[in-house]
Amino acid sequence: MIALAAAAHPDDIELMMAGTLLRLKDAGCEIHLWNLANGCCGSNTLSREEAAAVRWAEAQASAKLAGGTAHPPLFNDLEIFYDTPSLAHVASVIRRIQPDIILTQSPQDYMEDHENTSRLVVAGAFTRAMRNMPANPPSAPCDKPVAVYHALPHGLNDALRQPVEPHFYADIGQALVRKRAMLACHASQKEWLDVTQGMDAYLNEMERMSRDVGRMSGKFEFAEGWRRHSHLGFAAENFDPIADLLNS
Repeated sequence: MIALAAAAHPDDIELMMAGTLLRLKDAGCEIHLWNLANGCCGSNTLSREEAAAVRWAEAQASAKLAGGTAHPPLFNDLEIFYDTPSLAHVASVIRRIQPDIILTQSPQDYMEDHENTSRLVVAGAFTRAMRNMPANPPSAPCDKPVAVYHALPHGLNDALRQPVEPHFYADIGQALVRKRAMLACHASQKEWLDVTQGMDAYLNEMERMSRDVGRMSGKFEFAEGWRRHSHLGFAAENFDPIADLLNS
């Protein structure tokens, strides 16, 4: 099987999805990592072009560490919009990867880049087999079933500070050390997050959230929470490969 993790910014995958992605890799999946935005606004010291180059190098290093394939971004930060040209670009990438599993961000999150990424990725997957839906660059339609899963938002709450409750939990205890190493590849973000969001020691913040989700599960020490997207338009109702592969 092929698993694609698609998020807005470099380090979003590592913060909220990488444990599950690594477990899917361990279960035999081919894994792909894709940040739709280039991270160009994620620095107080580098130019937009310099920041984007640094963050792409960090994303590639993280994907290599995970044993996956990194796909280049499409958009600048804060320029992820749900519109026809953007959907055509996203649909093209999804058709080329042909994933069986898509991990993406929550439809309810604290910022619009995350929410628009979720919407574009879902729509790109939905249109994967539509011959009359343009893809840019042109890519052959893909008829295979796909299951879409939404991660919890960063901070575990939506933009109105309400908790987002997962449908199920993935035990990531065995993957936590590797998840932390992947996140550490994004070294440029430590200063940025410390300055802009007060996130002292962002590696420890990731572990704290993973522990909090584990506590929510009632059975795991460290976990990631997931909501399963409707099967309609994507696959048969009983197509739930994460449950089959990870016994979730």
